[in-house]
Amino acid sequence: MSTQSTHARPGRVLIGMAVFIAVLVLTLLGGTRWSDAQLTPKLGLDLEGGTQLVLTPVQTGGVEQAVSQEQLDQARDIISQRADAGGIAGAEVTTQGGRNIVVSMPGDPPQATEDALRRSSQLQFRPVLFVAPAAAALPPTDEPTVGATDEATDGATDEATDEPTDGAADTATDAATEAAAAPTDSATDSASAAATDAPTDASTDAAATDAPTDEATDGATDPPATEQVTPTSATDPAWVTQELLTEFEALTCGPEEDTTVDEQPSDIAVVACRNNGLEKYILGPVVVDGSGITDASAGFQVGMQGQPTNTVEIALELGGDAREAYFDISSEMVQLPAPRNQLAAVLDRQVIVAPYFQSAIPDGRASITGAFTMDEAQALAQQLKFGALPLSFQLETRDQVSPALGGEQLRMGLLAGLIGMLLVFIYALFQYRILGFVAIGSLILAGVLTYLVVTILGWRYNMRLDMAGVTGLIVAVGITADSFIVYFERIRDEVRDGRTIRSAVDAGWERASRTILAGDAVTLLAAGVLWVLATSNVRGFAFTLGLTTIIDLIIVFFFTKPMMQWLVRKKFFGEGHRLSGLNPELLGARNPRYAGRGRVRVPVIEEARS
Repeated sequence: MSTQSTHARPGRVLIGMAVFIAVLVLTLLGGTRWSDAQLTPKLGLDLEGGTQLVLTPVQTGGVEQAVSQEQLDQARDIISQRADAGGIAGAEVTTQGGRNIVVSMPGDPPQATEDALRRSSQLQFRPVLFVAPAAAALPPTDEPTVGATDEATDGATDEATDEPTDGAADTATDAATEAAAAPTDSATDSASAAATDAPTDASTDAAATDAPTDEATDGATDPPATEQVTPTSATDPAWVTQELLTEFEALTCGPEEDTTVDEQPSDIAVVACRNNGLEKYILGPVVVDGSGITDASAGFQVGMQGQPTNTVEIALELGGDAREAYFDISSEMVQLPAPRNQLAAVLDRQVIVAPYFQSAIPDGRASITGAFTMDEAQALAQQLKFGALPLSFQLETRDQVSPALGGEQLRMGLLAGLIGMLLVFIYALFQYRILGFVAIGSLILAGVLTYLVVTILGWRYNMRLDMAGVTGLIVAVGITADSFIVYFERIRDEVRDGRTIRSAVDAGWERASRTILAGDAVTLLAAGVLWVLATSNVRGFAFTLGLTTIIDLIIVFFFTKPMMQWLVRKKFFGEGHRLSGLNPELLGARNPRYAGRGRVRVPVIEEARS
């Protein structure tokens, strides 16, 4: 039924494909008219050239500081992440001489981008004053827990789960203002005034999950205008001023959030978003900075008997003054209600984790547990460990880099692709006669669609095409050619078996489509593996290979197939003209073929001569 229905309406599918192409063209033209889009794809560092920055790590006072190779590698990874987050596709970040970091970027990046890459990324620990969903439709997630690790008890770790803090953004805002307006004598008294309606039953399950719970504040009203009270500690809700509350209400969390500006002041309360974009926070002043972290590692938590458990933890160690400060703040916060018993780790103006305390931590050894996978815990541990590196970077040199390959090599690469496509055209016409024009049309349409998509991605996501990516596009010619060859040969096999040409098109598609899907799935899998495991330019090849494979499926399903179903309705193809490429006699059909009106056409077969 579905085959007949699709066969009956190939024209609609072709029209839909034409509309899709037209939308892409209009989108690109509109981008050039009203935005900064261009009509050609953006090129990568090896084809266009760009800017090379040599950065030297310095201390806050501007003094050169000797750093280890491990610290330099961590800084390189963070700068690379910043480059990717800023849309600098194709940026290369390497270390040089065990001392410098070299950043190579395509084109001429603006000064703001350079400043963002060089800026110190000091980790800060701030107490949570209030938390709410970033959007009303998005519930908050449970926070991990922090426990003290006793070195004298076989490494057993006291642990706790996160205090639930679910509620609408306006509810948390009203509660925050009421708490800010109420006079307080101490941090604990302020907590009581701020959390009247908050539940106090906290889960103590070691393996905390991210299931949200409720923090209700029914009947909250607009905050009255009262005199602001001077805060008595970093955890005091009196930090929440009307100005800060307005900023909190206006804060939106998502891809558009700007995290490239300078670090927030350490001695005042601020607002910040969770790095997953689901929650926003009002945070008190900094109580511990990341320079006090001596180590951070991820692994499986050790049980009371010394055996590893299934709980993934992040082991955090602090030294020096930070250990004492951490003990003081944990002793104070463990007595507070949620969410004021949470201590947020802030990096690049975003909260990366906000665990709550179950007990004070006197020895500077903390265990953070929650619904982490091992990969997530390792990534988080690396971020925390980088907070122990209070570095900024001084620009040592800034040079223009000429293209490694240049325009001549690009032209030669494109010429090779055109020659390959021309050879495929010749083969298609020789092998399939007029039917070969369907193959040629499929290849041309695939090329047009690929060009539009790559150009639009360059405009919207700063995707840049390097030489490895061009190679992936050239390989796509063979992928598309392989698809229509599989389909055409399957149709011809059905004709040889005695089917009419029209039924052979449908029957051939049912069998060929499975082969095409299997082949393209393998190619997509290979592209995905390359993307995950490879680095630098090889990723460009992996991306374009995967992209063109998806485009091949679109072309085969929404152009080649309906075009064949439409053509066999025409007399030239439907009756198997000798130049159509589907003539039964030329294909060597051996079975009787139905010719219409009750007639059966039996091909004449000469007897073999001895």
